[in-house]
Amino acid sequence: MENKSSAIDSGIKEPLFIVKIGGNIIDDPAKLSTFLQELASVKSKKILIHGGGKIASQIGEKLGLESNYNSGRRITDDDTLDLVTMVYGGLINKKIVATLQSQKCNAIGVTGADANLIPAKKRVVKEIDFGWAGDIEAGAIESGNWQLFLHNNLVPVVAPLTHDGTGNILNTNADTIASNVAISLSELYEVVLIYCFEKNGVLENISDDHSVIAFIDQVKYELLLSEKKIAEGMLPKIHNALSAIDAGVKKIVIGNAEDLIEIVQGKNKGTTFIK
Repeated sequence: MENKSSAIDSGIKEPLFIVKIGGNIIDDPAKLSTFLQELASVKSKKILIHGGGKIASQIGEKLGLESNYNSGRRITDDDTLDLVTMVYGGLINKKIVATLQSQKCNAIGVTGADANLIPAKKRVVKEIDFGWAGDIEAGAIESGNWQLFLHNNLVPVVAPLTHDGTGNILNTNADTIASNVAISLSELYEVVLIYCFEKNGVLENISDDHSVIAFIDQVKYELLLSEKKIAEGMLPKIHNALSAIDAGVKKIVIGNAEDLIEIVQGKNKGTTFIK
């Protein structure tokens, strides 16, 4: 206790790794298991935020539910909301938690509705009605209840679901959740946010896995944007990363799930965003 108090008094922040896992890793049991073993070995405080992969769509097909997307984002009608709540908050989340427990990592599965962790607003209808999609307002996430988990050495495993405060679950982009949680906790911790997926980082040439862009800041981003060198699907991740850096997150890395340990150790892997 004394060490913690003296660290706070001296202005030294404890490290916190916020890791988002998504892409094809979620859909590959072997790769996901390896990733979770490595995550469990990270001794610092940590939070895992997971996407949904293709599992919800596959189960939806079996139930006769068609998946609808616009610009890569799922349109969440009433039936789809029930589906993603079951799959994201149940099947995927609890399998991840059970795997981490098998690695002696004391994880607890949550959604944004649990303990009011992630309040959000239903997306306003403009050109497209995304249904029960949720957007997180700046400053909406309070750090207090996250502290209840972290102070008790529990590892929150967060499904990409939020709530609107009036009883509705909302389907919310996991990358956006990760950046907003990182921003909220950066006042208390030295936060490193890591986006893990199946690629080696942000690629200058989408066909060349070795064309990783090592560092990106706002100037570099605008240059790459003007030269159209960034894959469209990567743009939301980069936008979230730059916003989080501006809001106080110490460091952000987009990289390969297989490189998690090296990224945690600060080695030159993936694409790094720093202020």
